[in-house]
Amino acid sequence: MTLNGIAARPISEGAGLAKAIAIFDSWGFDIGSVRISVWTIVVSLIVVAALIVFARYASKLAARLLGRISGLDVVQRSLAEKLLSLAIWAAAFFVGLDLLGINLTALTVFSGAFGLAVGFGLQKTFGNMIAGIILLMDRSIKPGDVIAVNDGTNSVVGQVSRIGIRAVSVVTRDKKEFLIPNENLMINQVENWSYSSRDVRIRVPIGVGYGSDISLAERLMVDAALDTPRVLPVPAPQVLLVAFGDNALMCEVRLWVDDPEEGIGNVRSELLKRILASFRENGVQLPYPQRDIHIRDWPGSPVPQERQKLT
Repeated sequence: MTLNGIAARPISEGAGLAKAIAIFDSWGFDIGSVRISVWTIVVSLIVVAALIVFARYASKLAARLLGRISGLDVVQRSLAEKLLSLAIWAAAFFVGLDLLGINLTALTVFSGAFGLAVGFGLQKTFGNMIAGIILLMDRSIKPGDVIAVNDGTNSVVGQVSRIGIRAVSVVTRDKKEFLIPNENLMINQVENWSYSSRDVRIRVPIGVGYGSDISLAERLMVDAALDTPRVLPVPAPQVLLVAFGDNALMCEVRLWVDDPEEGIGNVRSELLKRILASFRENGVQLPYPQRDIHIRDWPGSPVPQERQKLT
């Protein structure tokens, strides 16, 4: 009895499961030789969800394994991760088609319209994907570079954090992270401050009063630049007289830094502070706006004879 009871239990459970499957499968309709029912939809959703989870975890695992390979640099590792991720997702897609029993030959009639719809719908996605691979292969932009992207309306300056399948992550000095589509970096103007060299020149305009010794002012500005942190001694800072302004002799301090990711504005601010203190200590005049005012009439003054004749 015990053996019969134990043996009878899985049989009844199997029969109940088969009955439930039959009920769910009965709620549906047929399209040619294809059966679409509640049961097939549930199975399809489970298979798709399982494949998506598998592809995501497999991509993360592949990225970890590639990160342990010391022979690859940042660009090679990013390119390998991107290609391997694409291969994993493609494999998951075809495995899903096989598990769901979808025969692509049965879709021959709709293949043209389906391919056209997918092409238009995923045009930007595939364009960004191919653009990201091209960026990594030609090494024009790579993680760690400092770039300035101009799309015609505004400009974003920051350090490239990651080149993804769809977009490039650029982190600015304000700790704002911009996700710029890969395709935009291919069609818009991009300044790469780290492409061939990390040295970046900074131009700082300075005005000197006309009554000051310009040679002394130039030496003081060069000394202030050399004392400013992060400024490179080679190439040496230069001071050029660029114009005769309305109120001042217009000079320009040109200096170099090799760490643009640390910011440019802070170097310019520190230099201006040092030049201001040095000018005050050595008596170099700072320019102030000057205007000449010509007064035609003054209260109580005699009227010129020319104006008396006119009146």
